[in-house]
Amino acid sequence: MLVQNFLEESATRRPDKTALIAGAERYSYAEVNAMADRISHALVTGGLQKGDRAVIFLDNSLAAVAALFGVLKAGGVFVMLNPSVKAEKLSYVLNNCRASVLIGPASGYGIISEAASSSPHLRNIFLSGKMDAALPGKAAASLDEIISSAATPGTPCRSIDADLATIIYTSGSTGSPKGVMMAHYNMTAAADSITTYLENTEEDIILNTLPISFDYGLYQVLMAFKMGATVILEKSFLYPYKTIETMLKENVTGFPIVPTMSAILMQMEDIGKKSFSRLRYITNTAAALPISHIQKLREFFPTAALYSMYGLTECKRVSYLPPDQLDKRPGSVGRGMPNTEVYIVGEDEKRVAPGVVGELVVRGRNVMRGYWEMPGETAKKLRPGTYPGELILYTGDLFKSDDEGYLYFVGRRDEIIKSRGEKVSPREIENVLCSMQGVAEAAVVGVPDPVLGEAVKAVIVKRPGVQITEKDVRSFCSKRLEDHMVPKVVEFAAGLPKSENGKIKKTCLTESFRSL
Repeated sequence: MLVQNFLEESATRRPDKTALIAGAERYSYAEVNAMADRISHALVTGGLQKGDRAVIFLDNSLAAVAALFGVLKAGGVFVMLNPSVKAEKLSYVLNNCRASVLIGPASGYGIISEAASSSPHLRNIFLSGKMDAALPGKAAASLDEIISSAATPGTPCRSIDADLATIIYTSGSTGSPKGVMMAHYNMTAAADSITTYLENTEEDIILNTLPISFDYGLYQVLMAFKMGATVILEKSFLYPYKTIETMLKENVTGFPIVPTMSAILMQMEDIGKKSFSRLRYITNTAAALPISHIQKLREFFPTAALYSMYGLTECKRVSYLPPDQLDKRPGSVGRGMPNTEVYIVGEDEKRVAPGVVGELVVRGRNVMRGYWEMPGETAKKLRPGTYPGELILYTGDLFKSDDEGYLYFVGRRDEIIKSRGEKVSPREIENVLCSMQGVAEAAVVGVPDPVLGEAVKAVIVKRPGVQITEKDVRSFCSKRLEDHMVPKVVEFAAGLPKSENGKIKKTCLTESFRSL
């Protein structure tokens, strides 16, 4: 199966079913499929060849969804970027993947013009929104006019499932961004597995506030379309009360979140007074939720099954914790998802016993094809597996498991703190800090120390109106953590630096991050 088949088959089964809600507008499967066909026709007419890359940087919208499916129908490879991307990064991506097509907002004319001027492979530009001027030296067309034009016949399928469907660029917190290559079979395998354990059906209504440039947000659209369900696209979680109103109004059944959203929800005490009887499940990934947040979310949304999950861009999803295991194993991210094998290895690459910390390894059709034109980096992550010719993914993340095979995230290899000769997990300390009354968010990093090797540093965001001192934090931690885990450095901040995907940028916290 190809990724575009998700849309096409749902449009055939239930053409009039609402596929997408964006703002005040609703679009049926037949309408979205027809729009994607028009875009596909325009791309092929404009010279897009099979395997050509098309960069899309639009916010959560009908245009973005129609564009990505249009690129796939044309036999191309879509590259989603956050709409807030700056010219330098846009230019890097355009040149790194040698994109021939750029689809973006007309309001971003300045950024597009700057990036396009240094992108010799770029042949066509499609702009969404009011177009005031054409880009100098480049062909530009209105995406909106294409979407609303007369019906055009669909282009013949030019892809097989081994062809690339997308390149997802990692955040690039260290060095240049890496392009994760995902074939059609990688993405369909991941979607099959995730919709299986979430028990998705065509009756689901999924509220997505995550950017579809983030693979977690992208897959909300793909999985909904696969099942013939409905997805609601919000541009962000900037106005949480508005999001809650939408959940109630639209009878939302699925709500994907990340920890930063959870931290905001924790401060909305009146949520507990509302009824979310139709909400069937909540999912979390990107980073583990603090245990105290899990408990509170279950109070706020008593009918919803809460799925703690773990994944990474290189394979989309790895594991999930069945909701009935939350009380027994609140700190676990579960076991491998369907059709995926996961295990933990030591430095000798041999499997370790339960309770022993090692690196998590993943086998499955969801594992990426590699990093775009980076064989050295690919070889570090994809190594020979069980069978000749097989490659398996070494995640670089440290885990341990219990006797029943349930996984517990310990930390990233490069995040583990070694203080006083002891290995310290930032996640364990963060869980304790987030359970402290008045703490909204917390992040822990290691900083150089002449005596300890590394000292434990905590950066804390307080809830409004709360008074907490460094002494309070250390006293609280000393009652709950071993001595070498109690933060030596405590700083308070108005907020934590985050990537466009909502992840805390810990590399920014090793220096002083005081915010008055």
